[in-house]
Amino acid sequence: MPPVDPLWWITAIEIPVLSGLFWLVWRARNDAAAATEDLRRTVEIVRLQAREDVSAFKLEVAKGYASTASVAALERRLTDHLLRIEAKLDLRNLENAD
Repeated sequence: MPPVDPLWWITAIEIPVLSGLFWLVWRARNDAAAATEDLRRTVEIVRLQAREDVSAFKLEVAKGYASTASVAALERRLTDHLLRIEAKLDLRNLENAD
């Protein structure tokens, strides 16, 4: 087998192989960066949607608690008023009994 000229070896074999490897690494890096960016966008969208859902849920819970507090206050006022009416009726019954 004749000796291989180093210049021919570099020109015919090493430069195309190294160029191909460089292209593969460059392409893989760009694909990974694009995939990472897509994933980041997706995560951001899901995070914002979850934040909106939690805010809506908090608002709904707050509305429920506010109405419960209002009902409790109304019940307390009605009970107090009924007790005053009962006391007045008891007083009139005592006055009429005399």
